[in-house]
Amino acid sequence: MTGRDAGLGALSPRDGYRLWAPRYSAETAISFLEDRLVASLGTSLAGRTLLDVGCGTGRRLREAGAAHAVGVDLTPEMLAMADGRASLAAGDVRALPLADATFDVVWCRLVIGHLRELDAAYAELARVCRPGGTVVVTDFHPDATAAGHRRTFRDASGVVRELEHHVHTPDAHATAAARAGLTQGARLDGEVGATVRPFYEAAGRVDAYEAQRGLRVVLALSFEKPS
Repeated sequence: MTGRDAGLGALSPRDGYRLWAPRYSAETAISFLEDRLVASLGTSLAGRTLLDVGCGTGRRLREAGAAHAVGVDLTPEMLAMADGRASLAAGDVRALPLADATFDVVWCRLVIGHLRELDAAYAELARVCRPGGTVVVTDFHPDATAAGHRRTFRDASGVVRELEHHVHTPDAHATAAARAGLTQGARLDGEVGATVRPFYEAAGRVDAYEAQRGLRVVLALSFEKPS
């Protein structure tokens, strides 16, 4: 789920995703809800170029429907799990190995919360986006953090691991985006509800579902780069 700023046991993104890579393709309540939010933002990809920053195994790229799609991820072990059909590169969101104004749509999904500071990431997302293009950012919602959730996963041996996470409010996102020259568009909040109940049932955690129902757990934002 989600979490407060990392404690002593939290793993860095590079170390955490290296361990998560073998099991990362499994859908979770959070990834399912996040996918629905991004679709609801209504950013068209038909005939357009797409960059997915923090693409993981590239699974989102295969179904995106863009004319051309590229993925960048920090973790080589994640990229190694891709099926070979996507265009992928290793890189950090704060220093993307790509030319200026290359993509019509830039995604950065459930990544930016791993960073303590937002400005460098937003500056890079804006840099690689074409004028008139769209930047889509999703993050774990501050409400979930306030409720005590952590960003965790189970590694290949079944051990629950915590990932480093830093809380960023919607206003903090908007401020960093504005400093990068982006204009805010839509904002959506995803909450625990009936669409994700099957994930709780499969895990034998219906009591947790009832306790968390209505809790906002994902934040989705879109920004435009002025022409």
